[in-house]
Amino acid sequence: MIQKLDNTNIEVTKKIQFVFKASYAVEAKLLKAIDFPPLKRPLESYVNSTTAFFGYFIDKEIAGIIDIDATSKRTHINSLVVHPKFFKNGVASNLMEFVFTTFNSELFTVETGLENGPASNLYKKFGFIEVKQWDTDHGIRKVKFERKERL
Repeated sequence: MIQKLDNTNIEVTKKIQFVFKASYAVEAKLLKAIDFPPLKRPLESYVNSTTAFFGYFIDKEIAGIIDIDATSKRTHINSLVVHPKFFKNGVASNLMEFVFTTFNSELFTVETGLENGPASNLYKKFGFIEVKQWDTDHGIRKVKFERKERL
């Protein structure tokens, strides 16, 4: 089941941060990142975020979260994280399907680390096309994907 998460509720936000940190720890290893800013994201940044967080629940536990910034023209996936104990259970695919059935935008965008093969493969599976690569200040090569819709 997928439901909107109230990131202004501190108890909910602690659960959001817990899933993000667990997932980002795995991504940092994939990227061979020594300094990985998402692992340092403070609780307050989740609480104060104006984006929409949606959680995928398995047995009343948040298995995955997708963080969306949407307008009628563009939906940007800020983050898609899955707790490692729920890897390979279709959580990320279900969250992606949710985005396309819920948000009606002309353009969908997402970014990830170039060496994050599982994420890149997921986005390509859903029709995203690579449009750009660049290096961050933290030594991580990133890639941007887009999917254009015919409305």
